[in-house]
Amino acid sequence: MRLRPLLATVTAALAAATCLTAAAPANAQRGNACSPSVSIEGFSDALDKTTYEGTFVGNFSALAVDRDGRIAAVSDRSALFTLDRKTLRPASVVPLADESGAALDSEGLAVDRDGTRLVASETEPSIRRYARNGRILDRLPVPDALRVAPAGRATSNQTFEGLTFLPGRRTLLAGMEGSLAGDTTGIVRFQTWERQRGHFALDAQYGYRTDTGLNVSETTATPDGRLLVLERGFTAGVGNTVRLYLADLRRATDTSGIDTLTGQSGVRLVRKTLLADLVNCPSLGAQAKQPQPNPLLDNIEGLAVTGGGAHGRLNLLLVSDDNQNPVQITRFYSLRVRL
Repeated sequence: MRLRPLLATVTAALAAATCLTAAAPANAQRGNACSPSVSIEGFSDALDKTTYEGTFVGNFSALAVDRDGRIAAVSDRSALFTLDRKTLRPASVVPLADESGAALDSEGLAVDRDGTRLVASETEPSIRRYARNGRILDRLPVPDALRVAPAGRATSNQTFEGLTFLPGRRTLLAGMEGSLAGDTTGIVRFQTWERQRGHFALDAQYGYRTDTGLNVSETTATPDGRLLVLERGFTAGVGNTVRLYLADLRRATDTSGIDTLTGQSGVRLVRKTLLADLVNCPSLGAQAKQPQPNPLLDNIEGLAVTGGGAHGRLNLLLVSDDNQNPVQITRFYSLRVRL
């Protein structure tokens, strides 16, 4: 196992086991640049195919920063981990389930101001609020149209994939992975909820157009209220495509009352700007277990803003979902972005 850069300097023993190494700022070394506004600081495969307290460490589909600065990471196999911010070593794990005790397909994660976890499952889809010990506290309403057919117009395994609080934590946003039946392929819905008297009520909805052949794999708010959106695709024999976009909800049309989105006149979709196509990042010596256009790439699904903010510079932590598959990797990536 070859380990690379991470987020901070720790003891030599821990660094040898789990850390990503440090690199230069986004605009300092061309060798680390993925694009003019994004650079890669490093990566780590240290958790790949490991276990913690009898639980497989992997299948990661979302990341969020906890109140104490540690990293919350949700597995789509119904496990919620807490990871050390510096070493990424697991510090705790709790199982997750629905009200009947059934497993979830957990794809989105957000941490509220009181430390409770909001977890999106794409099975129904659903969003539930959990205590830190995994106990269900609440369940948010979901528009009928976003439910999996025949209850709604969504396709199975193409529903809530991203979940994030906008600044102030009054508004929660979930990004759909794929299009609803009747909507033009490639136009997906972003649904929001507004906090009202301790609960979340349905609020505005927006349309977002993905690149051809790609789906939304994560949505994460920036400190100024815009969104970082990961778009991802996979082609057998070729590998993954992963692109990072900056999206702006301002001036986008509220589509909650619009039955079908076809790119029609008068409906303004969410504006987006490409920050980086990650195929253009330096590989940093990474190795892939299956064909990839860049051996650094894998099935990247999770993204969290871990620091920065001054002058539009953000530190990001990304993670890939290995699907517990021997030819995929649980890999963490440290990026720096200049907005």
